[in-house]
Order: sequence, then C-alpha cells, then structure tokens
Amino acid sequence: MDLNARIPEGPIAEKWDRHRFEMKLVNPANKRKFTVIVVGTGLAGGAAAATLAELGYHVDCFCFQDSPRRAHSIAAQGGINAAKNYQNDGDSIYRLFYDTVKGGDFRAREANVYRLAQVSVNIIDQCVAQGVPFAREYGGTLSNRSFGGAQVSRTFYARGQTGQQLLLGAYQALERQIGLGTVKMYPRTEMLDLVVINGHARGIVVRDLLTGEVRAHAADAVVLATGGYGNVFYLSTNAKGSNVTATYRAYKRGAGFANPCFTQIHPTCIPVSGHYQSKLTLMSESLRNDGRVWVPKQKGDARRPQDIPEDERDYYLERRYPSFGNLVPRDVASRAAKQACDEGRGVGPSKMAVYLDFADAIKRLTQKGVADRYGNLFEMYERITGENPYATPMRIYPAVHYTMGGLWVDYNLMSTVPGLHVIGEANFSDHGANRLGASALMQGLADGYFILPYTIGNYLATAKQPKVSADHPEFKRSIAEVNAQTSRLLSINGKHSVDEFHRELGLVMWDHCGMARNEAGLKKALGLIPEIRERFWKEVRVPGVGAEFNQNLEKAGRVADFLEFGELMCLDALTRDESCGGHFREEHQMDDGEAKRDDERFAHAAVWEYKGPGQAPALHKEQLEFEHVHLATRVYT
Repeated sequence: MDLNARIPEGPIAEKWDRHRFEMKLVNPANKRKFTVIVVGTGLAGGAAAATLAELGYHVDCFCFQDSPRRAHSIAAQGGINAAKNYQNDGDSIYRLFYDTVKGGDFRAREANVYRLAQVSVNIIDQCVAQGVPFAREYGGTLSNRSFGGAQVSRTFYARGQTGQQLLLGAYQALERQIGLGTVKMYPRTEMLDLVVINGHARGIVVRDLLTGEVRAHAADAVVLATGGYGNVFYLSTNAKGSNVTATYRAYKRGAGFANPCFTQIHPTCIPVSGHYQSKLTLMSESLRNDGRVWVPKQKGDARRPQDIPEDERDYYLERRYPSFGNLVPRDVASRAAKQACDEGRGVGPSKMAVYLDFADAIKRLTQKGVADRYGNLFEMYERITGENPYATPMRIYPAVHYTMGGLWVDYNLMSTVPGLHVIGEANFSDHGANRLGASALMQGLADGYFILPYTIGNYLATAKQPKVSADHPEFKRSIAEVNAQTSRLLSINGKHSVDEFHRELGLVMWDHCGMARNEAGLKKALGLIPEIRERFWKEVRVPGVGAEFNQNLEKAGRVADFLEFGELMCLDALTRDESCGGHFREEHQMDDGEAKRDDERFAHAAVWEYKGPGQAPALHKEQLEFEHVHLATRVYT
C-alpha cells in the first residue's frame, strides 16, 4: 500500500500556494468532458458538488436523504473556526494551526492542518457572500466566541444553528447548479459499492431507496463525503441514518482506513434516559463559554442544585485547568466528567451526569442576554427534559459525537485508490486524535470549496484513464455482489430485529472501546463482536422484499458493516498501546489522570488494508513529522 502523502516541498506557509501553481490544470472546455461522482451532500459534499459544477465539470451527486438540505451537517450547533482575528486578541493562521495540532494530541499531519488554517479565512467571506446570517455586533461587524482548546475568540456562529445556516448556503449553491443542469441530483439513493477498474475508482453501485432498484453509475473520479461512523456505538449524537457503509466498502475495495479507533466523546450531551432510547442529543460546546460545570463536593449528595451552597460545589474544570477553565478540549472535559461520576459525585436520577450552570451568566448578561446567544438550545433542552435551564442547571454527560479516523488521504485528499477522493469527516487528515470544537464545519467547507476543486483537476489532468460505461464487466460484477447480499439478508428470516443486534454491538463498543479502553476489555470485545456477527447472519429478521421501500433492509446492510468495522476499531485501539486525545488507554495515564502518549512508537497514522474475508487486515504506518509544533505534553493549566 502506497502511503506517499505527497506533501509539497518548501516552507509550510508556502506549500499550498506553491502546490496550486505546480498542479496540472484542466482547461475550461475540457472540464465539460469529465464526470465526477460526489456521494454525500453535507457541508463537504454540497460545497464540492456546487463548486465542481461551477467550474464546468458534470457532477452526479447522491444522498440517502429526501433532499440535500437534510444532511447531518444541519445538526451542528456552535460555530465555525476561522483565523480572522476580528477580536484583535492575538489570533493568527499560525495560532489556529498550533491549537489544532496540539488539540489533536500531535497525531495529525502538519501540512494538512496548516493549509486548513490558511483556507479558514476565505470560508467566512464565501459564506457571508452567500447570505449566511452570522451573529453580528451592534455596529454590524461579525461576532466571535470561544470554543474548547483555544484562548482566543475565533468561532463565527449563528446562535445555536450554525450548521443549518452554513448548509443552506451550500445547498443554495448546489441547487443553482442543479437548475443549470451541471449537477444531476440523486436523492434517496445509497451507495453500496465502489467500482475499481485498472486500479482506479471509476464509479459506484447504488440502491434506489424508494424502488429498491440496484444500478451502476460510471465517472472519471469519485468523491466520498459521507461523514463519520459514530453510530457504531448505537447511541450517539449522530442522525440515525449516519453510517460507515460507503467508506467501509471503499476500504474493502482497497482504500486504506486510518486511525479507526480515534472517536470523539463530546462532553455536553443530554444524558441517557432509558434502555430503549435510540439516539442522544448534543448541547453545543458553545454553552461552555458562559455555563459553569460543577458537581457536589460530597459523594452521593442528593440535594437540589439550588440547595447546595457555593462552597460545597466543585467547579472541577476551573480548579484543575485554571488557564482554560470550562473551555478545555473535549477529550479532557469528557474524561473529567466521567471521573467525577465514577467517584460517586454524579447528579440526576442516573448519577451519570454533571451540572452546566448558567446562574452567573444570567446575573451578568440577564436572561434575555443569555437567550439571545443560546435561546434555541435552551428551548431544545427544556422540550427534551421538561426542565427549565434558566431556573435550574442543565444536566450533561459525555456521548459519542465525531470520528477523527477515516479513509487515509494524501495532501491532495486522494485515498490509496487513485481517483477516489475523500473529504470532510469521512477522511482522517486534519484532527489527529481529538477534534477541537467548531473545526468540523471548517474542514468540511475548506475541503469542498477550496481544496478539492484544485486537487481533483490535477488527478484528471494526469491520470489519463480511458472512458468507461456502466456496462463494463466490473460494474456488472459489483451489482451481482450487492444483489447477493440483499438476497442473503432477506432469506435469513430469523426472530430478532436489526436494532437488537445494533444495540448489543453498541454496548460492547461503549463498554470496551468507548471513553476509556484497556487491553483486557479490547480483547474481550474482539471475542464478543464475531459472536454477535455470527448470530446476526443466522438470527436477524429483515421483513419485506428488496424491490421496494424497505427501511429494515437499509438498516440491516449498515449494521452488517458496523459488525465488521467495530472489530477493526477494537483491533486498532488494541494495537495503539498508548493514550492520545480521544483514545484513552487506562494503562497509559499520567499521575493526574491525563493521557500519556508514546511518541517513540506511535507518532504515526495507523492505516489498515483489507486482505479479504476472514483474514486479518494488514497494518501500515505513515510516520508523522513535527517540524513546526514540537512534540510536547499537552498542558491546559
């Protein structure tokens, strides 16, 4: 497996500009001769499809939702980072680069992260031009707030609806191209296989979710923008439809999967309320700007929060991390909350929650001032819990949110399969072992608007692959394999629902590969997952037929992939015998409980290669070089 990252030569601040000049171009007339498939219409996919079509390429765009605007990016709440330094508080491109590498616990590729910080300043201008209604100060200038892992205010926001507003901007650009005929949109369509011909990605096989028809689409290049795989845990903040199928099936066609064990636990989520809960709800990290996190000092204290005096409260983040306080990175805040609850100081009915208290903010800003900043989030919390967060503190607990792992890509965002480009959360490149808040939207739009449109042109200008059609034998073979799996799932006729197996897998993953991992637990999971998978293929019941709208069949295919992918995650976590960022191995921690890295053995991206059914995957390593942000223990005190 070739892991040439293709990082340009020269000073880091000049790499991207130099690379853009040195890349081969496709002239405007020839762009019309190329077809590009884009799978996914979130911020990364929607931005890429709109921009590529604007340049003149023909784009076939696919999403499993009924409309591109329903992509899960719409659920992002708190904001988008950019190194504009509007607050004149010391921010810069280099500081954003530094904070991102440090926040990822030194497990990201420096060149990609620096480019992300560079491009961030263009994203805001692009979105303002599209009409995104960012919050503004009284005088009309754009407003900023802080997020975890930073001591400057660089996060642009639209109340608690930033993802929705940014997605509507990309959606409008995409719809314009659909109207012009340069994008052909395929909603309610799920990618089920990648087609590789002569070593190059040349198309996909999809299932029409309304009719059940399985068909092939050929192209000159394929772009995956299909998001992350957090739903392997069953309970997560992701939309129920979010899954790993597109990237995992690309992995089975030769695309290396990097750092699958790097999953992010978000510290501010509404706690689990019952056994049959199907998903969790995120409370934006932006709330930590004004909310104070605390638990009672006394174990088992069952008093109402209003009855606990100030001197009997432990504002543990402020105590342990005085420089950053409540705005420490997500992995740090999550582990601290777990530790407080494990000590018996958790609150609420389950005792697996901590308080996020806005009493001081309301005194300082008034209730209206707090509502102006976070009103929709407070309303959402009250509707779900029945509690008024203006009157009593929110109860929060960490939950699975984002995945830093993904398909390996080089500097050009191309996977180990030539012609297969991977953008946004679906790739591994920018966040290392922990993503800083408000950086997901930044990466998605940077990849889609400003990076991929350059790099995919370089591929198309140099690959010189012959045209293929969907009649090619490889497409027919892939269709046959997809239909065979569908028939197999429908023929089992067992007694247990798909959700039963998914819930069982999720519990194993959370217990043994969740917020904390250890060797014994990971080995246990690696024994349990194959057993669940074997029972799934013998006992699952998938009613209905393939040639119709069948949501049980959709879920069954996705859970089948999770049952294989979960094993890869645990293997990766077991192999990475260190703690870093969101990957916390209990055997490797400092005296104060912080993550303890092993840079001599693990300063690399772990890239897994599929070797076939029943065979162990092969591990490859991309060594990470740190020339500008020197390896050091993360300190937030």
